[in-house]
Amino acid sequence: MSLALFPLNTVLFPGCILDLQIFEARYLDMIGRCMKQGAGFGVVCILDGDEVGVAPEGYALVGCEALITDFKQQDNGLLGIRVQGGRRFHVLRTEVQRDQLTVADVEWLGDLPEQPLQDEDADLIALLKALAEHPMVEALNMGTEATGQQSLANQLAYLLPFSELDKIDLLQLDDPQQRLDAIQALLDELQGELFA
Repeated sequence: MSLALFPLNTVLFPGCILDLQIFEARYLDMIGRCMKQGAGFGVVCILDGDEVGVAPEGYALVGCEALITDFKQQDNGLLGIRVQGGRRFHVLRTEVQRDQLTVADVEWLGDLPEQPLQDEDADLIALLKALAEHPMVEALNMGTEATGQQSLANQLAYLLPFSELDKIDLLQLDDPQQRLDAIQALLDELQGELFA
């Protein structure tokens, strides 16, 4: 499967919403093609070249498909688009086209079936509800109701202020329970730092 890549300083997760402003010609063309074909593009996080699991071009080898849900011309003349995270993928090979757009051969990563929320998820559900009240999160209109462990894990991993590397590690986990456990461990670490 071939997918145009859009390297960003963020990690997109399935089901999550991201607003972007597009101004470079190669990405305007890419968005135009995606909209004509009803296709998505791949969001990969920009990293330093020295990290493990990074393409030679300096971004993560795991990413998330972005599906365009809305677009409008901004007051500043730029194209504003809203995307929703689709499937996760792993970059196998990349090729830079003549217009400098990077296109990758990707392998889709399978998600385990959605699992119902458990009693022990209560604290994380409460945290998501609290995050949902933040104006920046509200503006995304993400509908921060967790429908199960996968959606809870994706939304928390996306919204919480973890490092990009931690977010990439979370994105690579197939099992929603493992992802929730890892989020809890990162939160414990953050709390430890706050109260140290």
